[in-house]
Amino acid sequence: MDRPRPFPTVAIIGLGTMGTGIAEVVARAGHEVVGIEIDDAAAHRAAAALEASTARAVQRERITESERGDILARFRTFPDLQAAADADLVIEVVTEHFEIKREVLTALDAIVKPRAVLATGTNALSVTELASHTSRPDRVLGLHFFAPAPAMKLVEVVSTVLTSPETTDAVTELVRSFGKQPVAVGDRPGFIADGLLFGYLNQAAAMYEARYATREDIDAAMRLGCGLPMGPLALLDLIGIDTAQTVLEAMYEASRDRLHAPAPVLKQLTAAGLKGRKAGRGFYTYEAPGSATVVPDAETPAEAAGAGGGRPVRSVGVAGSGTMATGIAEVFAKAGYEVVLAARGQEKADKAVAALARSLDRSVAKGRLGQEQRDAAVARVTAAGSLDAFADVDLAVEAVAEDLPVKQQLFATLDKVCKPGAVLATTTSSLPVVAVATATTRPRDVIGMHFFNPAPAMKLVEVVCTVLTAEDVRATVHEVCGRIRKHAVDCGDRAGFIVNALLFPYLNNAVKMVQEHYATVEDIDSAMKLGGGYPMGPFELLDVVGLDVSLAIEQVLHKEFRDPGLAPAPLLEHLVSAGCLGRKTGRGFREYARR
Repeated sequence: MDRPRPFPTVAIIGLGTMGTGIAEVVARAGHEVVGIEIDDAAAHRAAAALEASTARAVQRERITESERGDILARFRTFPDLQAAADADLVIEVVTEHFEIKREVLTALDAIVKPRAVLATGTNALSVTELASHTSRPDRVLGLHFFAPAPAMKLVEVVSTVLTSPETTDAVTELVRSFGKQPVAVGDRPGFIADGLLFGYLNQAAAMYEARYATREDIDAAMRLGCGLPMGPLALLDLIGIDTAQTVLEAMYEASRDRLHAPAPVLKQLTAAGLKGRKAGRGFYTYEAPGSATVVPDAETPAEAAGAGGGRPVRSVGVAGSGTMATGIAEVFAKAGYEVVLAARGQEKADKAVAALARSLDRSVAKGRLGQEQRDAAVARVTAAGSLDAFADVDLAVEAVAEDLPVKQQLFATLDKVCKPGAVLATTTSSLPVVAVATATTRPRDVIGMHFFNPAPAMKLVEVVCTVLTAEDVRATVHEVCGRIRKHAVDCGDRAGFIVNALLFPYLNNAVKMVQEHYATVEDIDSAMKLGGGYPMGPFELLDVVGLDVSLAIEQVLHKEFRDPGLAPAPLLEHLVSAGCLGRKTGRGFREYARR
């Protein structure tokens, strides 16, 4: 087959939000755009949206008024597929139902020129099966844009076993000419970005359905603990709960992985017509259908009353000498607490306090902290060579190695040393808090306070109550979190709490994609950053966290939930066995220059 010629005319079938966004991208790139939409109101909305967005671009001096006029002139709308007859490329973005897409593509196949390329915007249905219903399967592929199409840089170019390399190459070059980043993927439900994203969203929905945590806490945990632009439940409302159910059903059909089996709450909300923002109600309630403004409903937490109900906390003990312990001590000292930083030996404790002082020096150098504030914070910290120095603290926070016997031994010592009524907190991220609590004679005083690294910068603290934790202990920790300017979220005592229970299965599935040779490390990282708005790709994050740490957390999750889909990917196990642990060893999923 000869290499396809350029695509001067592009037809977009379906002018909903996505179709309108794609039309804008294509028109701005200089192509004639034929927009086909049977709903007159939708066609008018699309034209109005293009007029409004180009007017904003002129206002922001990104284009001239003359360029705006050219863009608008290149966009025309029609109610009938026959208008696509002269198009060189046709992109369908109609409803995500196989029969509807098949009918559209079959009809287009009989209308468009023999050399025209047909592209489907599906993110869940089989591109191969859709292509097989046409007379030109070699000229059919998937073109998966992300919403909002004008802003999002990623486009997944989906080739089937029938798509000719020439077609893939030509469309890939076209995507680059739009200023987008094309990523080549094979034909399987969800492709890269949605294949990883929707499993994570599904687990968040299941977590909410089990009443493990509130919708607000789940969303806040993933935004503040992982730096994500939106929480998973708010994102499900934006995507459309019915759309999520469709994608997950297709993924489950292909994988039979229970992590992809749609959570029952998704089916229930869809059946009730509560499909998210577009319906005005989903996991949250909105001001009106299509609105982004969340309004209070029966599940909205009551405004917190003034502080109260907790135990008084004036002094804090932090046990440990590593990065996390030092960071936590810094947080408390900056907030005005008297802090005792205890390590195994005075020398280690002195070094930890010196590291804390250096961290505060960096904050002064960056203008985030005044010199007087720095000096006052350092003066509040006392280095101690043993836990005996915790005798008078009101709150003791443990931040030692993630090893249960080590933590149990430390808490047995705290039980003997700390005064009655002192709150004892563990920073574990994966171990059972109750197993730590029962190493003491006062399990009602024990709670989890899971800080995130680096503690001075990260705003989230997961507050983990066991079945034995007293309510006033929980209230105390919430009051303390408010004073140290951290956002506290409540969760129960089970492996992973909120963040790690949702984050690490997603990371594990990314490893499986590479293991199965579906996509490269680079393409997956690009897909999640450009298509999902993630601050780091999964492999960047794995190398930063440490592959050994990640494997340990995944093993804990698998042991706790006994779900085969949570079993650590063999590739991750092999890398850990080989000593490739990420940045700290100079090699993980990537290689790093040794310092």
